[in-house]
Amino acid sequence: MNILNIVTSPRKEKSASTAVVNAFLSEYKERVRDVTIDRLDIWQEQLPEFDAEAIDAKYKGVSGESMTPVEAATWEKIRELASRFQRADRIVLGVPMWNFSVPYKLKQLIDLSCQRNMLFTFDGEFYGPSLSIDKAFVAYVRGQSDAAGFKTVSQPGFEYLSGYVEFWLRFIGVRSVVNLTVEHSWDGRAVDMIDAGKRQAVELARQF
Repeated sequence: MNILNIVTSPRKEKSASTAVVNAFLSEYKERVRDVTIDRLDIWQEQLPEFDAEAIDAKYKGVSGESMTPVEAATWEKIRELASRFQRADRIVLGVPMWNFSVPYKLKQLIDLSCQRNMLFTFDGEFYGPSLSIDKAFVAYVRGQSDAAGFKTVSQPGFEYLSGYVEFWLRFIGVRSVVNLTVEHSWDGRAVDMIDAGKRQAVELARQF
């Protein structure tokens, strides 16, 4: 069993999302002995910028045109990132809420790796998944909750965050997404809420 563990928080041991995911993985490894964890830390990976050269590499890669050395190196990194998804039997990630959406480095990873004929297909009319992954586990973490006061606008809750992540996972070929939500990770309830989140993660790992 090969699990792709995408680390999306830069806070290392201070990260609530990482703590919850680590509790999940620890329990899962206890129950399923033959497990390999591929830890893709997007803050340590030195992801290439998805800039003009990367876009040119993408178009040339799809069309088979020759590339400059910089474009070829960027395209090779994109293929390597996509291969880590292709080898995965499960995907596990914790996602802290940043401005009601995902951390920008996670979006960068998605923009780089989610390429035609790598993570999805397109025949000119219909899109389809390139992967065949049974399950993913996603822990969403934010500092407040829907009860937090917003005087000028109504907040979207986890709508932007979880909706986008789940759509993307299903788009590339994940059949079932198991979600866990942890709130109040910044206030006086943080310790209790994170501990409760870790206990829930353990229970979910037993059914994963």
